[in-house]
Amino acid sequence: MSTTVIRIRGLTRTFRLSTGPVHAVRGIDLTARRGEILGFLGPNGAGKTTTLRMLTTLLPPSGGEAEIAGHDLVRDPAGVRRRIGYVAQSGGLDLTCTGREELVTQGRLHRLDRATARDRAEELAGDLGLTDLLDRPAGTLSGGQRRRLEIALGLVNHPEVLFLDEPTTGLDPGSRAELWQLVGDVRDRHGTTVFLTTHYLDEADALADRVVVVDAGTVVAEGTPTELKRRHAGDPTASLQDAFLAITGRGAPEAPLAV
Repeated sequence: MSTTVIRIRGLTRTFRLSTGPVHAVRGIDLTARRGEILGFLGPNGAGKTTTLRMLTTLLPPSGGEAEIAGHDLVRDPAGVRRRIGYVAQSGGLDLTCTGREELVTQGRLHRLDRATARDRAEELAGDLGLTDLLDRPAGTLSGGQRRRLEIALGLVNHPEVLFLDEPTTGLDPGSRAELWQLVGDVRDRHGTTVFLTTHYLDEADALADRVVVVDAGTVVAEGTPTELKRRHAGDPTASLQDAFLAITGRGAPEAPLAV
């Protein structure tokens, strides 16, 4: 079995506007290995969100090719969807539903029978520290608890690749630290590949095995956090923000405000 679970070559996306074409993604090349946490970074407008939407089958590419967990992104998007989990930045919880209801419903959407979906809900609750919260409406949970539940929803189908879009935006430092531990546990326990976008460079430094930096729709640097610091900041003990500034000529991307 191949250890490469994401393989992208020349991926592009052009939006046709009344004012003319906008080349949001100009040719992304990257790979990710099984069990790897890949940090996907870039300034605002670099093409991160467009790339993520393409890889999760929410937006068709204009060109290039990509294979996710052995399935072609264009020719077999349903096969890709069966093998990935996706946790959007904005979340997607129904705040009137309990965690159990959310997880069972997600399981049923993935074609689990009701008994199996209930068992899976209990299993994930135990893994993610949600057992005592399962029967509370999502609207009564803290921000960190909601995020854990959203990650649980992304794991219902035992995905080979988990896409996390800004998973800790708006969380307090304690909740961020808990989420960092959780992401590492998910990878270590199940060998899941985690594709992480974040505006927090300390987060990428702490979590990512490897970092890919994009700017103007193309990959401009990649390597381990230590390699990027040594290569671009001249010092492996520098911050990843120092390396990011040297790579892009800009400071860290501005994190969105919590709402």
